[in-house]
Amino acid sequence: MEQFPKTMIEFEKQFSSEEACFQYLYQLRWPDGFICPRCGHSQAWHTKRKLYRCQKCDYQASITAGTIFQDTRMPLQLWFRAIWHITSQKYGANALGLQRILGFGSYHTAWTWLHKLRIAMVRPGREFLSGVIQVDETYLGGSKSGKRGRGAAGKILVMIAAEINENKIGRIRLYLLKDASSKSLNAALAELVETGSTIQTDGWSGYSKLNDIGLNHIVVRENPNIGDDLLPHAHRVASLLKRWLLGTYQGAVKTSHLDYYLDEFTFRFNRRTSKSRGKLFYRLVQQGLIINPVKGSQLIGGNLKHNI
Repeated sequence: MEQFPKTMIEFEKQFSSEEACFQYLYQLRWPDGFICPRCGHSQAWHTKRKLYRCQKCDYQASITAGTIFQDTRMPLQLWFRAIWHITSQKYGANALGLQRILGFGSYHTAWTWLHKLRIAMVRPGREFLSGVIQVDETYLGGSKSGKRGRGAAGKILVMIAAEINENKIGRIRLYLLKDASSKSLNAALAELVETGSTIQTDGWSGYSKLNDIGLNHIVVRENPNIGDDLLPHAHRVASLLKRWLLGTYQGAVKTSHLDYYLDEFTFRFNRRTSKSRGKLFYRLVQQGLIINPVKGSQLIGGNLKHNI
């Protein structure tokens, strides 16, 4: 059963102690009771060091081992407050704001926590997009002189894939592209879209081989540069993404870390209809328990996720 606070008052009451936070993680990680990671036994002693000692194989399991919280020196209460702050902000939170809210002495600590939590916003094994999907690319980055369009230099190319449900935008996926070639576009869609789905695009030649990877390709506009907007849902997402990056982060997002921000935008957009911000808190804590530990050194330069 999904249990989460719906207001700040409920949050403070539910997580008023470190023990309450541990119990919340326990219920999320082992909803049907303790399971030993080594032998699968269901009985354990709870030690004073907050470890679970298996009664069969004597293995000592930590509730945070193998999760985004592993090896943290900070209280879980602080982590929970960070997650609540991030998910309760409609448009997100930046590192400076998180540093001020939580009283971190270091900006780098707030920056590291934010990126770790952005990684947790991608659920392992998440479902592919399916059905009818509008696909287009957009460029991010400052203006530069030179060639325009899909061959523009000095900008970052991002694929936008948006499900269409009864003429409304459903789920979305964002993907960094090296270029707009058939090879790059096909590889991206193979990771994002279920085989057999219908893909709507413009007439760009890079999409000409989508049928080869098991997708039904429909060209809604032959000329990729001019004409009526026949891909309004993909373009709407592109507009909202650019506005979000500019408004929340003042456009100060490095290319090497853009993937993390795209994950955050996707997480928020796909849950935009949630009636309670507490549900986002619940999901992020839950996903933090199934994400492998992330070291700060892995985040520097975007080494963990950067794919272009």
